[in-house]
Amino acid sequence: MRERLTDALYGLGWGTVKRLPEPVATRLGRGIADAAWKRRGKGVLRLEANLARVVPDASPARLAELSRAGMRSYMRYWMESFRLPVWSRDRIRTGFAPEGLHHLQEALASGRGVVIALPHMGNYDLAGAWVTARLGVPFTTVAERLKPETLYDRFVAYREGLGMEVLPHAGGSAFGTLARRLRSGGLVCLVADRDLSSSGMEVSFFGEAAKMPAGPAMLAVQTGAVLLPVTLWYDRSPVMRGRIHAPVEVPEGGTRAEKAAAMTQQVADAFAAGIAEHPQDWHMLQRLWLADLEPRPSRPRPSESSGTEKP
Repeated sequence: MRERLTDALYGLGWGTVKRLPEPVATRLGRGIADAAWKRRGKGVLRLEANLARVVPDASPARLAELSRAGMRSYMRYWMESFRLPVWSRDRIRTGFAPEGLHHLQEALASGRGVVIALPHMGNYDLAGAWVTARLGVPFTTVAERLKPETLYDRFVAYREGLGMEVLPHAGGSAFGTLARRLRSGGLVCLVADRDLSSSGMEVSFFGEAAKMPAGPAMLAVQTGAVLLPVTLWYDRSPVMRGRIHAPVEVPEGGTRAEKAAAMTQQVADAFAAGIAEHPQDWHMLQRLWLADLEPRPSRPRPSESSGTEKP
């Protein structure tokens, strides 16, 4: 029943919000965000607990301010996502303004293939649509299988409608397809700031241990593709901002696993730099650090939550 309700709500969002005038959708998103923030539910408390790592000197009032801005940013993501299918190509082309674009252009021109790794910041669907509309470059990504299956199908259809090739996150089969795309000089985009699987790489993130996906670095090591971290954020304008960071180079020495571990740490460092500059646009409403996942003998955090993750 809950899964059917979730699917129906997403369907309502895509069916209704995209028909609203943009100012109305913006006000609606802000109203929903503020209402959710005032309820102080598990997701909001988890967001504040995560932001406390990012801004360790912040007062409780500052953390509350950041979490409120974070919920508004998160709902801006959803309002934009519901409306993206009806945006014109010109609106998409002008909807994103990244710094460091030369890193991506040079990597694409090299013919080696490119892996873009992003955290849960801003609106990576808009950034992807911008790549296809502005640069004319198709790319491949991976989507986690959601329940119910009809909800997963909605997200796949939505992203394919924006010009993406979407692969299901299903073990090693997705990795093999991504590797083939890269060897043919293609572009792969992966969200890569949270991995609780056994294959995740442990990194130091804001001074504490966390796990991040090994896939972006492993693909770069195995195929010779260029690995580019990207961070995204919003300002007060309708245009999303972003930074394409310098390429993460494959170390000369070490095993494949050692090289991938070193590269994943560099990706984590790039993410940390972007998140520290724009903490309110990091939409991490789930537990991330290993210390929050391990059982504690005393004083457990009251805000432990899994939240609702952006697909």
